[in-house]
Amino acid sequence: MATSEETNTGSASDKSFEETQEGHEHQSGDKRKRLFSKELRCMMYGFGDDQNPYTETVDLLEDLVIEFITNITHKAMEVGRTGRVHVEDIVFLVRKDPRKYSRVKDLLTMNEELKKARKAFDEVKYATI
Repeated sequence: MATSEETNTGSASDKSFEETQEGHEHQSGDKRKRLFSKELRCMMYGFGDDQNPYTETVDLLEDLVIEFITNITHKAMEVGRTGRVHVEDIVFLVRKDPRKYSRVKDLLTMNEELKKARKAFDEVKYATI
């Protein structure tokens, strides 16, 4: 932790970095509910990690994922209508990253196909009743 003398001589960006780090340590120390632990463990195993990875590693990865989602959401709220996030806003933000853009497009296409398949299945199901 920086002393008050170091903080006074540091720039504004140094202060925000230190404040961010202090807040991050505080969050990590909290016993908050982990939202993606199970999924991240499975993904890590799928990418070659141990079947039971260290909890600290999963927690760190989850912190990074939540930070990424939070940043993208805030940016999306600024891009589109204020206070609302639309799919188009996310697509707009990832348009310059070919891997992310391709993945988003694939997921959106798959989502539409699943909706059509469910609708067709429901129509057949209700038609036979």
